[in-house]
Amino acid sequence: MNRPLRIPGTVFLCAVLSSPMLPGAEPSAEERGKKALLERPFNTLVWSTSAYENAWKQWDTAALEKPQDYSRAFRERYGLHRAPYPNGDYPMGIRAVRGLLGSGLTTDCMFCHGGSILGTSYVGLPNSTLDMQALYEELAAADGRSPKTPFTFTNARGTTEAGAMAVYLYGFREPDLKLRSSFRDLGVRDDLCEDPPAWWLLKKKKSMYHTGSSDARSVRSIMQFMLSPLNSASVIKNEEPVFKDIQAFLRSIEPPKYPFPINGGLAEQGQAIFQQTCSKCHGTYGKDWNYPNKIVPIDTIGTDRTRLDGLSEQSGVFYNGSWFAHEKPGWLAGEFPARATGGYQAPPLDGIWATAPYFHNGSVPTVYHVLNSKSRPKIYARSFRTDEADFDPMNLGWKIQELDKGADPALPAIERRKIYDTTQPGRGNGGHTFADHLTDDERKAVIEYLKTL
Repeated sequence: MNRPLRIPGTVFLCAVLSSPMLPGAEPSAEERGKKALLERPFNTLVWSTSAYENAWKQWDTAALEKPQDYSRAFRERYGLHRAPYPNGDYPMGIRAVRGLLGSGLTTDCMFCHGGSILGTSYVGLPNSTLDMQALYEELAAADGRSPKTPFTFTNARGTTEAGAMAVYLYGFREPDLKLRSSFRDLGVRDDLCEDPPAWWLLKKKKSMYHTGSSDARSVRSIMQFMLSPLNSASVIKNEEPVFKDIQAFLRSIEPPKYPFPINGGLAEQGQAIFQQTCSKCHGTYGKDWNYPNKIVPIDTIGTDRTRLDGLSEQSGVFYNGSWFAHEKPGWLAGEFPARATGGYQAPPLDGIWATAPYFHNGSVPTVYHVLNSKSRPKIYARSFRTDEADFDPMNLGWKIQELDKGADPALPAIERRKIYDTTQPGRGNGGHTFADHLTDDERKAVIEYLKTL
């Protein structure tokens, strides 16, 4: 089926803090990757600068004046965060770009992988507040274009349809990444509700993505969101050495430390319980840490299987026959092919205090709810601010308001997406009942221990 060329422009490729180098010193791969990500875009133009300046006119058509402190109002509207590096007035995730079509704005990976906790922005922290759907619709409208997206970008605020984006972009390409003359539908499914993982976990992993479907050594895998049809095959391929440096930087990131007092005695008790209950899958921590890189079968973990089943077989066939899966000369085999795993990867838990909500679909608001499946809210809302007042240090996650029913259909879509309804496709919060046998006192001890990671 042929479709008109639509350029979503989403790239989950990053911009980061730079660090000074000694004069005359040869920059390391980490430093080169950091510099590249900070100083240049890897995606093509998506919006004009005037779209940013005039987006407020889409918020309230009766408004006569631009909101005061507009950059903050813009960030709060779409769930973006202040950039902890020079980026003009733009938030993390949006940057200025020059291209063949002129000057304007584009996205980078900080869109999804630049988050905030206790009011401080961090590179590599998942963005748990983003409403990508509203941003794309309203900036397109501000540019005088149709706000309709080719598929749903966000179903529940704080999650994205990243898998759908990849499959959609594959449809414009041949296996060697040359553009096709017509779009090929590879089975886009846009109800996966994916919550991005923290970048600092990558250093421990042998496989990546929620299902562990890709080899963590692969450089090309993290380049696939460069597939905007305005990027030629040669442009993409020429960036591979740069992305090797980017990968080195991602592996160097450390999680933020828990900033509040920790009860050492209680944490010690929690460590013993954790080692008995959780370490088989999530590993051990400290100087002699061990991470098993375990894929837990779906019938064992029992969490929502929509993400596991959501990427089509034909998209996997395309990927494994394409440039992405063949990083060594020869093309004799797929050196880093995507694979079906039958479950979800139990992630390392470094910095877990900062990465709420939990599970691959962001369906569980706090660690306490992870440890007690019977307590999980069915339908809930949160503020989507990230200040100390919004953080729950006792249960370790975000404060929420439980609701009796789902979103009123009469509400604007941007308000409906703020309500997390676990009865909807891709948003189930069942399963992972491994700690249900613990007492609440034991759970509190485990939570105290997790603050130390």
